[in-house]
Amino acid sequence: MLIPKKSKYLKQQKGRAFNKISNNTNLHELKVGCAGLKALQPGRLTSKQLLAVRQTLNKLIKKKGKIFINIFPHTPITNKPIKVRMGKGKGNVDHHICKIKPGNVLCEIQSNSLNLAIKALNQAQVKIPFLTKLIIEKDIYA
Repeated sequence: MLIPKKSKYLKQQKGRAFNKISNNTNLHELKVGCAGLKALQPGRLTSKQLLAVRQTLNKLIKKKGKIFINIFPHTPITNKPIKVRMGKGKGNVDHHICKIKPGNVLCEIQSNSLNLAIKALNQAQVKIPFLTKLIIEKDIYA
């Protein structure tokens, strides 16, 4: 699973709401790939879900292209065991998530075959628990 190797603190607080569109325009456009997935809704993506997306893309692309994943699950989520009473401190770290803002490009594919990249990204969309949109670089059609 994808987890950070080092962090200053083991547990984190939840933080503020992340459903606002970020002002950073670098996150909204494709950087290196010819096709990518862009988030339309805010949401949380766990490390297991991100791993499933990566495996789905790798299964179809193989050596015909390169996959770039632009997000990483940094935020730890804690959970207390079942049948434990209230109090006694914060629970243990259960899993890690990444907070997704609307407009962020989640992953990109650089490939010679645009049809293969679109097919792979359509299958990866199924693994993501919120709405995403397929974006394609405009230079290919020119």
